[in-house]
Amino acid sequence: QVQLVESGGGLVQPGGSLRLSCAASRSVFSLGWYRQGPGKERELVATITSGGTTNYGDSVKGRFTISRDYAKNTVFLQMNSLKPEDTAVYYCNAVLLYGRDRRDYWGQGTQVTVSS
Repeated sequence: QVQLVESGGGLVQPGGSLRLSCAASRSVFSLGWYRQGPGKERELVATITSGGTTNYGDSVKGRFTISRDYAKNTVFLQMNSLKPEDTAVYYCNAVLLYGRDRRDYWGQGTQVTVSS
C-alpha cells in the first residue's frame, strides 16, 4: 500500500505559477500527476520514474516541470504560465511494480483554478 499526501493547489490568475507537492509513504517506481477538468477525462500531466525519466502531457510541455526528492519520496510539479484550460483537479499518482504487474495508487486530488 502507498499513501499519498498532496498540497499546493489553489486559485491563480492566468500567466501565474503554482507548485504542487505530493509525498508518498514509501519508495515507489514512478510518481506523477494527472488531472481531470470539468467535463473531461483524466489526462496525464507529468510523471517521473525512480531512474529520473520524465514524461509530460503535450498540453503542458514547456510550461510545467516535474522533479523528485528521492530521499523524501516526494514529487513536485512547478506550473508556470498557467492558462484557464489548466483548471482541473490534480491527482497525485504512484506506481509500484511487482514483476510484470503494475499497481497504481491515487491521492485524493487538489483543485487548481486559473481565473482572473
